[in-house]
Amino acid sequence: MESHADTASQPMIVMEAVEKSYGAFKALTNINLTVRQGERIVLCGPSGSGKSTLIRCINHLERYESGKIIVDGIHLGDDMRTVDAVRREVGMVFQSFNLFPHMTVLQNCILAPMRVRGIVRAEAEGIARALLDRVKILDQADKYPAQLSGGQQQRVAIARALCMQPRVMLFDEPTSALDPEMVKEVLDTMIGLAEDGMTMICVTHEMGFARQVADRVIFMARGEIVEQAPPEEFFRNPKNERTRAFLGEILHH
Repeated sequence: MESHADTASQPMIVMEAVEKSYGAFKALTNINLTVRQGERIVLCGPSGSGKSTLIRCINHLERYESGKIIVDGIHLGDDMRTVDAVRREVGMVFQSFNLFPHMTVLQNCILAPMRVRGIVRAEAEGIARALLDRVKILDQADKYPAQLSGGQQQRVAIARALCMQPRVMLFDEPTSALDPEMVKEVLDTMIGLAEDGMTMICVTHEMGFARQVADRVIFMARGEIVEQAPPEEFFRNPKNERTRAFLGEILHH
């Protein structure tokens, strides 16, 4: 499969020798990763391997201790101005939907663009409606989160992140809290985004999605990047013993 990344393009995310610990526990060890504009990365690995920590460092939800992270040319340090600048470019979707329960779907979507980007209400609503339509949920715009299914709420969460018009989307196991019959609708939404050329890093166990969408699959274990390859090669011929064991376990379930 052709890579969708424009190889001449600027790297969108650069991580160099990034390290992160929680007390004595080393969550990330010497992480080196470059993600190009338009590239789609799937991160997989056993639980506790550092996948979520890695993507949460990219928008400073976790502080990293050493190394460096550059997002769209912005060096991500502890200065809140650079953190805010990066967060404006990076959308994030979590396991839990994190929608405001007292706000309608539409209100959830327009809040940040109006507050953070200073977009006027009419324009914010126009963008939000277009994106709710894009994730096939425009008919629910005036409902509250509690009136929606989990799959619908997660699609709203994706639309809400897109309303900030990010250059990168991070997904942290976006389907793991969903009932099995709702997983497909969320993955289909993500596949649509990938086809539009969005730069994406997705932590997931959905290997079918990885095969279909990823330019590169990265396997992590114990806080390290153990192996990375295009999906075809990754699934057919994993080089590392730990990768083989992980795939054996996950693909036979």
